[in-house]
Amino acid sequence: MRREAPAATATVARDDDTIDTAPGQAPHGPHGVTGRRALYLGLGVVLLALNLRPALVAVSPLADVIRDDSGMSATATSLLTALPLLCFGLLAPVAPGLGRRFGMERSLFGTMALICAGTALRMLDSVVALFAGTVVIGAGIAVANVLLPGLIKRDFPGRAGLMTGLYSMSLFGGAALAAGVTLPVRDASGMDWRTTLACWGALAVLALVVWLPQVRSRTRVGAAAARQAAHPVRGLWRSPLAWQVTAYMGLQSLNYYAAAAWLPTLLQDSGMSAGDAGWMLSFSALLGITGSFVTPVVVGGRLSAARLATLGAVLCAAGYAGLLAAPVGGAYVWMSLLGLGQGAAISLALLFLVQRAPDARHVAQLSSMAQCFGYVLAATGPAILGAVHDVSHDWTIPVVVLLVLLVPQVVVGLGAARDGHVRGTA
Repeated sequence: MRREAPAATATVARDDDTIDTAPGQAPHGPHGVTGRRALYLGLGVVLLALNLRPALVAVSPLADVIRDDSGMSATATSLLTALPLLCFGLLAPVAPGLGRRFGMERSLFGTMALICAGTALRMLDSVVALFAGTVVIGAGIAVANVLLPGLIKRDFPGRAGLMTGLYSMSLFGGAALAAGVTLPVRDASGMDWRTTLACWGALAVLALVVWLPQVRSRTRVGAAAARQAAHPVRGLWRSPLAWQVTAYMGLQSLNYYAAAAWLPTLLQDSGMSAGDAGWMLSFSALLGITGSFVTPVVVGGRLSAARLATLGAVLCAAGYAGLLAAPVGGAYVWMSLLGLGQGAAISLALLFLVQRAPDARHVAQLSSMAQCFGYVLAATGPAILGAVHDVSHDWTIPVVVLLVLLVPQVVVGLGAARDGHVRGTA
């Protein structure tokens, strides 16, 4: 007689063997996890998301110090922020396969391990180690970017809006925290820039500890479902809806990263001090936390996803228009509008990955597709905007370019907001 696994360590059953949780199968019924496990898993998701930006964003406030100490050129230093974006895009297609082979829980644990390893590598007194560590960190984040929406779809199907709000809020919160406290921590502690960057590894260690019980968690599902989940989803590139979701992810990412790279410089060129200009970017990110949390929570109520996609773009357009008219005098207003609009856009992009897919297996593949194209496109944004500025010798045309890009963003956002699911072939 076959012995049943204890309830606390339920397993996927297949004849007389056991296999890991199927990555595309909802293992806890139609409503997902409940009770204490839901709270603990939710905490784990928040901590994982908090780690997906600080190790990279913290480089920007220290860029001048890093350049002076290492002797790197400004172009080489800028690669420290461009390389991770390329990792996000180029390594996104690898993530679904890792999730199928090792399971979501183990794969996500591995992403935090990579962030810790990359952070440790950057402590070495070597420019090569600095870039290598940055690539390792970018690789870990790239996989987590793809798998986390699938985990939300699988384990929180009835609370996808709330969990996506917490997820995107944590992304913005981590970025805002790194942008706002990295320099004060260095100045207060007297640490060098390498040690200051390494401090953010402590957050990844905390996530590893909290996530460890999830790695040991196993779930009983049917053998047929487990076998189906082991096969990749193919053919999404033939789905118009998948391309609309992908285009929305790419355009909102391009707008966000291009603006984040150059807005402090724009404000400085308009007469604002460097310290105040840096604070404005952090202030915008803080408002983004609000926009990113509220947007997916209210979708389906009085405000549809289509209206929110339009509203987010309108808020960004108003912020850009204000920067053209009175960049310094109304900076707090313009950066508030941008933060709310950009926060709404990133939340919708993540929510579309969850809502437009029928199961976690499709979410992972759609997320891979959207983030592959999206982040490669986003990586070109700062360079394109800088090139336009170099040619025009002014910030008016670059800001107008950002304004114009909001139009196709709304168009594809309206398409991605339509009810329906992408469909691929197993």
